Amino acid sequence: MATLTYIVLVPMTYLAVGVFAAGTLWRLAGLLRRPRLGLPLAVYPTQKPGWAYALADALLLPTVLRHNPVLWVALALFHLGLLALVLGHLELVADIPPLQAVPHAIFLGKGAVGLAMLLCLLYFFSRRLVSPTKDLSVPEDYLLLALFFLTVLFGSQMDWARNWYDYSTMSVNDYRAYLWSLVTLRPSIASVDGTGHTFMLVAHVLCADLLLMAFPFTKLMHAIFTFALNRIRRG
Repeated sequence: MATLTYIVLVPMTYLAVGVFAAGTLWRLAGLLRRPRLGLPLAVYPTQKPGWAYALADALLLPTVLRHNPVLWVALALFHLGLLALVLGHLELVADIPPLQAVPHAIFLGKGAVGLAMLLCLLYFFSRRLVSPTKDLSVPEDYLLLALFFLTVLFGSQMDWARNWYDYSTMSVNDYRAYLWSLVTLRPSIASVDGTGHTFMLVAHVLCADLLLMAFPFTKLMHAIFTFALNRIRRG
């Protein structure tokens, strides 16, 4: 078990980051190498500055709001939750000065963010069980939703244990020691190994690693391409 824990928490995590970075650069390079068609692609031409409209389309999703307000709320909650979780993980590496101005627990929301994201993911999955969304879905969609759900679930379990059940065998400093050892290329799992949370941490990191490795080769790339595509669409 100790060997498996080390493999997931250290070499697999480095591999996942490497695949994510190399795969993303490969996808971007392939896109830039494609010949330009020289055709107008704008679907909804707007007045300048087009980037402002593209930014609004990418962040505010006005089309989704008009046609499906419930989906818009779920998407807004999910992406805001994702941002909060990213900030929380960054705080596990080191203090972020702007965030230190406001007293808060790590992670933000004291477990509510993870719960909200899980509910949103269940909603996204339920949409794919009925037409017309079901007819447009492919196996990749269900796999990505499952990986997202398990990643958030296992991570939230550790957060809920601290905030809701007063059970914490790993402190913020323990997580920081592990993550900082990865960042400084001096990997050590001593601070997070052999405790009541180790299994959940390994499961969480395993699912997160699989998501990172899948990112460049799936529709998750929309997170990088969305602004550029909306910019083209707006002319």
